[in-house]
Amino acid sequence: MAEHTMDFMFNSHRIFPMFSLKTLLVNQAPLACLSVNGKDYSIAALSQRLGAPPLADSVFNLLTQWEQNLPKLAALAEQAAAQTDLALTVTGATLPPVLYPGKMLCAGANYYDHLKEMGVPAEKKDQRLFFFFKPARQAAIGDGQHAPIPKNCQKYDWEIELAMVIGKQAKDLTLDNAMEHVAGYTIAIDLSARDFARAPEQFYKFDWVAAKANDASCPIGPALVPACFVKEPQNLNMTLELNGQIKQDANTSGMIFDLREQLVRLTETMTLEPGDVVLTGTPAGVGAASGHFLAPGDQLRAHISGLGTLHTTIT
Repeated sequence: MAEHTMDFMFNSHRIFPMFSLKTLLVNQAPLACLSVNGKDYSIAALSQRLGAPPLADSVFNLLTQWEQNLPKLAALAEQAAAQTDLALTVTGATLPPVLYPGKMLCAGANYYDHLKEMGVPAEKKDQRLFFFFKPARQAAIGDGQHAPIPKNCQKYDWEIELAMVIGKQAKDLTLDNAMEHVAGYTIAIDLSARDFARAPEQFYKFDWVAAKANDASCPIGPALVPACFVKEPQNLNMTLELNGQIKQDANTSGMIFDLREQLVRLTETMTLEPGDVVLTGTPAGVGAASGHFLAPGDQLRAHISGLGTLHTTIT
């Protein structure tokens, strides 16, 4: 897989600083923000202060013209350090960085060690890569927001996942061009109602909607990190802690189908559009393997190297 450079060079003379994108709740309204050196800035306020042309008012809309907007955002980030009086002091929960994705697609059973812990032989790519949906407006919640256990669910489970955010319309991609369509990356937790998944009394035997599509079942964030700052997305360390105890500790290199292969498979079926989010599977360490599930008051902390840390409280 081709590597991205750590600092994105837009021309032969300038290298721009690393930045990410967030959506913060300010005065009870979502605000698209640029995060630079640990400080958050309103993109609209920065643009106005610096006399730059105004940009789209949401991260989703920025993604619709990503190739044009990326260098403009980088230019703002370069000058943000001198505008510290504009830095926001918002505390508490944030919103999903993309509010809201067009589609939220999730790769199922895509780590060798996860299949092994679930008792499924997985020595090679002898299974079909499959995906399921989560309802974007209802499932996505941001960093620090609460995730209620679905009514009557007794086996609510966690799954840390690397999430790709699409920045360019994609159909019938190839292994060579797939990654050109990824705007950036973020962290997701796929919360799953395991006891709702099986329906042995029904013809189809499984119920993916009941298991995976619950309200607030996909914490995502804290920020969207542009792909140009993620050197090796297929070599990122990832950990999930439950109440301070590490449950999942793995690397994205453990995927069965890599990021390119997932995009190729998806775009054989459908067109991906800017603002779509693709969850890429979870490694070993889920609750179903040990019979330990979530309870009200539990604290989840998901971390992926270079992308930050995502926090969620179960209620």
